[in-house]
Amino acid sequence: MGLADDLTVGEVAERSGFAPSAVRYYEREGLIAAYRTTGGQRRFRRDVLRRLAFIRAARNIGLTLDEVRAALATLPGSRTPTRADWSRLSHGWRKRLDNQIEALVALRDGLDSCIGCGCLSLKRCAVSNPADVVGGLGPGARYLPSSLRAQGQDVQA
Repeated sequence: MGLADDLTVGEVAERSGFAPSAVRYYEREGLIAAYRTTGGQRRFRRDVLRRLAFIRAARNIGLTLDEVRAALATLPGSRTPTRADWSRLSHGWRKRLDNQIEALVALRDGLDSCIGCGCLSLKRCAVSNPADVVGGLGPGARYLPSSLRAQGQDVQA
């Protein structure tokens, strides 16, 4: 692939939907790679668009940047990743996605019963939390499925 086929930061941003600052951030973090022209301008190979699509999908399902970095490190650097490469890499997400779907369904179904009584307060609710017994279990939204209560996930870009 020659220089004419490669993309500037602005072109990558436009094509990927990421802000130029996010593109530069992911480069600094080692998730994508660029090179410099003889004039010092940053250029990206077109396959960076697939990597950025992967990053967006991975972040949307809750992978941390460290998990994204580890996953991308398994892809070949010397060629554009193939469909088989991406399939192998994303196979491990299936269980995580199934768990998230299960938790979201439980949340959705639980909202029907919680909001249905009209009190709108789990602290005072005589049905779901009489005498605020759940308050003694610790801080946070105790009725949320555990996977939706996860703390400490980074939310960068």
